[in-house]
Amino acid sequence: MSSGHTYHEAGVDIRLESEAVKALIAGLTYRRSGRFGMLGGVGHFAGLIDFGEYVLAMAVDGVGTKMLIADHLRDWTTVGIDCIAMNVNDLYVMNLEPIAFVDYIATDSLSPEKMAQIGVGLNRGAQLANIDIIGGETATLRGLVSGLDLAGTCLGVQQKERIVTGSGITPGDLIIGLPSSGIHSNGLTLARRVIDVQGMGYDERLGNGKTLGEELLTPTRIYSEVLRVADSCTFSATASDLRSGAAECTIHGMCHITGGGLLNFRRLGDAGFAITEPLEVPEIFRWIAGHGRIPEDEMYRTFNMGMGYAFIAPEESAGCIQRAVPDARVVGEVVETPGVWLNGTEIR
Repeated sequence: MSSGHTYHEAGVDIRLESEAVKALIAGLTYRRSGRFGMLGGVGHFAGLIDFGEYVLAMAVDGVGTKMLIADHLRDWTTVGIDCIAMNVNDLYVMNLEPIAFVDYIATDSLSPEKMAQIGVGLNRGAQLANIDIIGGETATLRGLVSGLDLAGTCLGVQQKERIVTGSGITPGDLIIGLPSSGIHSNGLTLARRVIDVQGMGYDERLGNGKTLGEELLTPTRIYSEVLRVADSCTFSATASDLRSGAAECTIHGMCHITGGGLLNFRRLGDAGFAITEPLEVPEIFRWIAGHGRIPEDEMYRTFNMGMGYAFIAPEESAGCIQRAVPDARVVGEVVETPGVWLNGTEIR
């Protein structure tokens, strides 16, 4: 290869997606009258609905082109976990408890075998997230879709005063990262392109003993322990309360690292997020970067790079978070200069 690959070259333009979403949102001006109206704006990880002393929330997401790898390997048993994970993790970011889920399957043709395997993963994902799958829709759309697309919508609930929006994020807060289980369900278009151009098969074995196919199909981690951490928090706690032990923990914000990599931190506001001690990068990302000659900044704005979730909290709260989630580690801090920074270089 004469030059390295990019997500844009592979067919996904993150900047164009951002512009397109803004164009769509600009047209969404109507607001419901009467009870149970919308709270806040469009663009956070989940949408909120006023429900008295509670807030209802909705998130929607899908598996994406990970389905093509499942098709290639004829193994659809884990993609249902991915579908649920991508939704519930977006709810956890605002301390919302997911309670119910509906799936949507669009396909060019139905296969009972494939549907049965997808059901296995959806059921396992529901168990891991403690949610009910209360319905769904299957559409055969020959001529409109090719293959099978799996997506879903999740309903969450929380008391109003316990919602975490990121509004409390302050310079000096620590960024505490949680490891991912691997590539999750983002960046697969670029990963597949690297494999295709290299002429390699999904049976290529990595140093950890897994094949490329096995590694890429590893299901997305469901960060359900986040709710346990948040349950111990006093969201109005001051630094002196935390130091004195009057309050155990506080959380100012959380982030689900999905498509767009570290750029997801920008969804939490205009603060600066400086990653100075990133989590260890799993082998699959090193393989993609090496074989695709992909620069570090392109990798970190495409993939989770080993950090699938993050807390933003005062320094005094780091201990209680790490006790509750033993694999969590401080990776950086909030700074005055807006933007997302990796070892001093801005990720754009």
